[in-house]
Amino acid sequence: MTGEFIAFFILALLTIGGAVFMISFTRVVHMVVALAFTFLSIAGIYVLLEAEFVGMVQILVYSGAISILMLFGIMLTRHDASEVEEGKNPAKWLIRVGIAVFFIIVFFGIQSVQWSDKPADFTQKDNVKEIGVQMFTNYVIPFETVSVLLLVALVGAIILAKKEAEDE
Repeated sequence: MTGEFIAFFILALLTIGGAVFMISFTRVVHMVVALAFTFLSIAGIYVLLEAEFVGMVQILVYSGAISILMLFGIMLTRHDASEVEEGKNPAKWLIRVGIAVFFIIVFFGIQSVQWSDKPADFTQKDNVKEIGVQMFTNYVIPFETVSVLLLVALVGAIILAKKEAEDE
């Protein structure tokens, strides 16, 4: 049992726990906090996998920007802050059994995989440099297409917000 294994196990439990809390909470603000917690745990797993650049991008983009954007969207819009009372759902036990069966199948599927005894060695290459070279040589067109798509989505959101303000 190495420290890396223990760190991975803890981060994996935090990731799964944050995801379960996110779907279990009834208040949207609590859901966003649990989702941000999940994003931070995933970033820690990326760092353990020696993908530091992806881990930092995960923190900056998902944990920071998207969580803050969701919180601002929640705070700036009108919504009913009261909690919804859930009735007795007779199919709930069937859903829980289905989830348990799914996890058992995934567990045994992972256990049956023949993993390589030799660990991967990524210390020979610089991750950030390789990502930059690939992004700006082989993937320039998709990169620019995504930036234009995000710009169009931003302009569309502004237009929709102005129309809503004019209607009131």
